[in-house]
Amino acid sequence: MQPAAVEVRHVNKLFGAVQVLHDISLKIPQGVARGLVGRNGAGKSTLVSILTGLAEPSSGSVLFGDVAAPARRTSEEWRNKVACVYQRSTLVPTMTVAENLFANAYPGSSRWVNWSRLRVEARRICEEWELGIDVDARASDLRVEQRQVVEIARALAKGSRFIIFDEPTAALESKEVARLFERIRRLKRDGVTLLYISHHLQEIYEICDSVTVLRDGRVIVPDAAVADLPKPKIVEAMVGAEIARAARPAPVLDKAATPALTVEGLNLPGVFGDISFTVAAGEQVGLAGLGGSGKEQVAEAIVGLVKPKSGEVHVAGKPLGFGNVPAAQRLGVSYVPRDRRGRGILPQLSVAENLTLTVQGTLGRFGWIAPGRMNAAARRLYDALSVVASSPRQPVVELSGGNQQKVVMGRALASSPRALVLVYPTQGVDVAAKEAIFDIVAKAQAGGTAALVVSDEVDELRNCQRVLVVFKGRIVREFAAGWNERELIAAIEGVEA
Repeated sequence: MQPAAVEVRHVNKLFGAVQVLHDISLKIPQGVARGLVGRNGAGKSTLVSILTGLAEPSSGSVLFGDVAAPARRTSEEWRNKVACVYQRSTLVPTMTVAENLFANAYPGSSRWVNWSRLRVEARRICEEWELGIDVDARASDLRVEQRQVVEIARALAKGSRFIIFDEPTAALESKEVARLFERIRRLKRDGVTLLYISHHLQEIYEICDSVTVLRDGRVIVPDAAVADLPKPKIVEAMVGAEIARAARPAPVLDKAATPALTVEGLNLPGVFGDISFTVAAGEQVGLAGLGGSGKEQVAEAIVGLVKPKSGEVHVAGKPLGFGNVPAAQRLGVSYVPRDRRGRGILPQLSVAENLTLTVQGTLGRFGWIAPGRMNAAARRLYDALSVVASSPRQPVVELSGGNQQKVVMGRALASSPRALVLVYPTQGVDVAAKEAIFDIVAKAQAGGTAALVVSDEVDELRNCQRVLVVFKGRIVREFAAGWNERELIAAIEGVEA
């Protein structure tokens, strides 16, 4: 048996009267990549907070090696033991790469910083890890991939030999993911211990040696070799029973009717050009492409967030003016953004208030909202979407990621839209929540709503009747239902273009 790099012994965690972790025990040997999976709300984030010293267990203990974890107030000692690379960067955007690498541990004395030595040490680290980054560049100017690599290098510079990756690929495109995985394999070869958290089970199989499964704050699978645990077994452990993937029949479309959404000759120089397509009422169409292909900007142009140079958009035959979000909403266009936290929810408001944001004008008169009408409208959506919360009055920020996404979907559907524009609609949610969201979209389709799904995730595109591939700002291929996954990915990567 290899010695343990980190061990959790009988950890419990309560927030008030609510217990979120129940007798958690796990052990990760040195130099191993351990996957940690579970549905939203399973307790993964709380466990990470305890492992990084941000939260203290109500009972139980954490050990690094055979030494008890530092006291929670000794933050520098924690940083020497463990580091976490989050989905959202923790770099200080106004500081340089060199300054971020040595934050809180600058070379020099307590009164002054040896800036020359700081840059020399930073360049040495960048060269060692082949970062190819200017150490004087500001963190705000780096790509997402570069920021993540700087965070990894910072952890190693501080001496940490245990690194947690929390959904690190959510904002990366496929080539960047491949480079991240190669760096992770190098870390393993160098004896660094890794805890890797992801909703993408294929990533767990690709880079992890073993996996731990949490469900409802309990360890269901403490330590299993990924080679011995097929995907259906992991899913069953996560949700308690195998997810039934509904066979969603293709809608019957009236091709003679006016399309719900028509895009003609849309141009924005340097971003996209000559974008044209239609989406029929009740049809689901995918718009696929790499990050930077222009697909997300096309979606933003349709919903009024981006003003193209030329072209036309019609909703049910009516022209849509560009750069006017309220006008798009009045014509029946609803939007689910990719950034759920930053652009999807208003965290200070309740679930009910978030659900009814798009229909507040119908809930009262003269600018006043009738609480009873708002609560009734919110309750209908809340029940229809099966939102898991203590009540519609609960602050939306307290919900799990999957339930927050259901709220964002509900808000978009509250106004009974003609066209629903969905950008990575299931990003960062677990397998059960994904199926629930797919069902929500299917029900909207059955009611005649057109859906445009903007994504390069194969699972998110699988229910589409057609998939349009955008490469370098232009539509280069169209795939009918039943498309071949390899051919679709090749087109997205530009192999055929």
